[in-house]
Amino acid sequence: MIRYLAEEEILLAHFKLIERYGGSHGVRSLERIKSVITAPKQVVFGAEQYQTIFEKAAVYVRNIIGDHPFVDGNKRTAVTVAVMFLLRNGVIFSAQTGELENFVVRVATEHLEIAIIAEWLASHATSIA
Repeated sequence: MIRYLAEEEILLAHFKLIERYGGSHGVRSLERIKSVITAPKQVVFGAEQYQTIFEKAAVYVRNIIGDHPFVDGNKRTAVTVAVMFLLRNGVIFSAQTGELENFVVRVATEHLEIAIIAEWLASHATSIA
């Protein structure tokens, strides 16, 4: 059973990131946050749209970066939320800091597709289950 993140967890993660690394607090759109929460669970014609754990994590990344639900820190929050989601579901994510930052910038500037983001996440993951 997949264990998703709740709105409060995403908001708290963002708050803590801003507190620790700087930036401006604030939610630009609560509706966008709600969309981030529901997107990985999306069902189309009776089937899950995103079937793997990595596709679901990629949706968190793409939607937080693309939708900018926060005033600041969207890329940091996107990565943190995806890593939290993976860990909650028995997957450890590990990437070098510079590599991670470069990839997140690529997601933002090149508007990478879910499949590409998912593949990159999977290539940096280890199952703990």
